Parts: sequence; C-alpha cells; structure tokens
Amino acid sequence: MEKAASNANEDLIKLSQEVLEFYNIKPDSISVIQGGSIKTVWKVMTGNGPVCLKRLKQTYDKAQFSVNAQIYIRNSGGKVPSILLAKDGQPIVQYNGQLFVLYEWLEGRSLDFTVRDDLVPSIQGLAAFHIASKGYVPPDNARVSSKLAKWPDQYASMKNRMLEWKEISRKNTTSPDHSAYLKHIDAIIDIADLALYLLGKSSYAKLTSPGSSSIVLCHQDFGRGNALLTNHGVYVLDLDGVTYDLPARDLRKIIGKRAEGRNLWDKADINEVVKAYTEVHSLSREEMDIIFIDMVFPHWYFGLIKNMFQSGKALKPYEIERITNLEQSKLALLNALLKRGE
Repeated sequence: MEKAASNANEDLIKLSQEVLEFYNIKPDSISVIQGGSIKTVWKVMTGNGPVCLKRLKQTYDKAQFSVNAQIYIRNSGGKVPSILLAKDGQPIVQYNGQLFVLYEWLEGRSLDFTVRDDLVPSIQGLAAFHIASKGYVPPDNARVSSKLAKWPDQYASMKNRMLEWKEISRKNTTSPDHSAYLKHIDAIIDIADLALYLLGKSSYAKLTSPGSSSIVLCHQDFGRGNALLTNHGVYVLDLDGVTYDLPARDLRKIIGKRAEGRNLWDKADINEVVKAYTEVHSLSREEMDIIFIDMVFPHWYFGLIKNMFQSGKALKPYEIERITNLEQSKLALLNALLKRGE
C-alpha cells in the first residue's frame, strides 16, 4: 500500500515537471499538497519563490469561464491569487487531455467560520469579492455558468422531487426512515410553497434581469479553506464553481450552514453576517429580502433527504425529525425579518 502511494506521488511529481516546461520553469522542489483525484495541487519552489500548480477537474469550456473570471476579479482589484500565463500567453495549459493552471502562492492562515473573530473578515472578504466580480464578460469560447432567473424553477423542481419521494415512501412504510419521511414531508412542502409564493411576489425577476447592478459572481462554496487571511487582507481561493447570481446565494449558504451546525436559527447571528457584509457591499431592501426568502426554502431538509433517495443512504428517524424541526423553527424569525419596517 505504501509503495503504491509512493509510486503515485512520484508519477504526480513527474507530471508536474512536464507541465512546468510550458512555463519555462525549472523547479527547485515540488510537493503534492492535494491529490487522490483529478483535482490535484502542487507547491512548486522556484528561484523566485513558491508557485501553485493546479490540475482542474473541469472541461475546457467551463474552465474558460472560471479562470478568466479570476483574472477579471484580480484586475478589478479583487483579492484572489494571480494567474501566471504560460509561454504562449494563455492562462490554461492543456496537456495529455488534462487542464492545468499556475497561480501565485499565498502565505496566510485559513479562516474558521465557526470563530467570530474569523467570521467577520471572511464575510467582508466575500463582499469585496462580489464587488470586484461585477461586470465580468466571459470569452466567447466559455460555457457560461449562471443561476440568474432560475430560482423559481429550481424551487419547484426540488419540491416536485420531494413529492415523488413521498409516493416512494408510501410503498415502504415498514422502513423507519421512509415512515419518518411521510410523517414530516407535508410540513416541509408547506414551507416550500411559502418560499415559492414569497419569491413570486418579490423583486427577484427585476434583480436578476440582464444589466441589473445586483448581479455578481457567487463563489458557491465559500467556507473554511477558501478564505485565507494574509498580510494584505482576506483572499478568496478556489473559484472553480463561480456562477452569475445574486449575493444572497453565498450568504444563504453561509448562514444556513451555521444554523444547521448549531441546530439553531439565531437572529443575532444572521444580523452579524449581514452587517459584516453590508459594511463593505451595501444591499437594498429588495436585495436583503431575497436573502431571507432563500432561507425560507427547505434547502437543508432537501440536502439531507436526497442522500436517502438518490444514494440509498439510510437515515435515522431522529435525523429527519431534527432537520424538520430546524426548518420549521426559522419561519417566525424570517417572517419578522421580511416584515421589518412595515
């Protein structure tokens, strides 16, 4: 086993050396920082300091969207690692049917979103990232990633899948997890319907229309490991999944993950995240409402349950009950936030 791992590591080192020839870089040393899959990261020591080589798991057209987005954000003053161009002036190297990008190496500390002193700078780093992303136009050969104007259909699709799973559970009532699903699903469908109703009467369509100043590039996976505190501020890492959307997408995921981790929806916590964000990137009342509406939808229930129906992962009834209670417990709080000032 150890020999196989050593051979795999040697193969990755050799591969990186071959790719670095496209940059005219003769490395002093190379170490594998992340491996085990297509997505691989190497730290390369050179005479001018360290650089970061990364093998992407994206297709070329998708990589064109995210890599050029990173270049745009950097050129707009955003704190993301700079991308080093190959000898041919291109940011992406294609070699043996694989894609590689070379970045500057940043020294810093990964921020922990569960620690308050780390949370605020992380959120403010995200806000600055969103601002710098505005106005990005991808190259013609890029496959555009966008969630704009798609939320109503996505909400409806998730709701319909949960209704389909309800019918499956009706045929499996002797199974404890299916029985628990049947017990709670109607309450969850009511929450999904409420989110659809609120979204329909909001300014969502206007905010996501072409040319809207509310549109940014969302990271989609902004959390521990993707926010690095350096001597020059907070840098946002790993932009492979960026997509056009409203800031609400990233903020809802951060707030919801914190609520799920603590099994509690807390008004003070929501306000702290929103306050930290808006100190850097101000949001209108309409934009703020979209954050709260997206939090209404039972994303976290769906995220748990889909493992049961799509991956065959058995769940304990108490897990289903816990996430149901968490989804229901947020409604009064979110309703108050949506009605503030009326």
